[in-house]
Amino acid sequence: MQLSTKAYLADTLALILFFTTTGIINERWIAGMSWEQVAQARLIGGALMIPVGRPYGMWRDWMMRHASATRWSRLLWDSLALMSFQVPIYAAIIAVSGASGSGLVRGVLGAAAMMLLLGRPYGAFLNGVRRLFGLPPGGAKPMSLNA
Repeated sequence: MQLSTKAYLADTLALILFFTTTGIINERWIAGMSWEQVAQARLIGGALMIPVGRPYGMWRDWMMRHASATRWSRLLWDSLALMSFQVPIYAAIIAVSGASGSGLVRGVLGAAAMMLLLGRPYGAFLNGVRRLFGLPPGGAKPMSLNA
């Protein structure tokens, strides 16, 4: 399997697995969406994660090149990468799925808070999935150059 195909599959699988779970938590218990709205949001989210999984992985790798080797720097840059890329997409997903008014605001703010908190855990999860696919963790240079 080509490196670019492996990278696409790893990054997309990691995004779908991790954020389907966290999305359900945010939508149901923070945004107050009904289970039907949550299901719709997850279906839309899953469909959108397929084309954005790898671009996010590349965005994160680029952002992580700014991080120093310290734990706090990596935490900060992982969180900023996740929030800056995913929150706008997530806002659109829950708006299309029926969140409005204060529920939409709470959902977006909840997602932003979750992305700040989950940035580093997701980065570590992504690196673990990449490892399972025989890929480097990323962050030093684009994986497309690691051939």
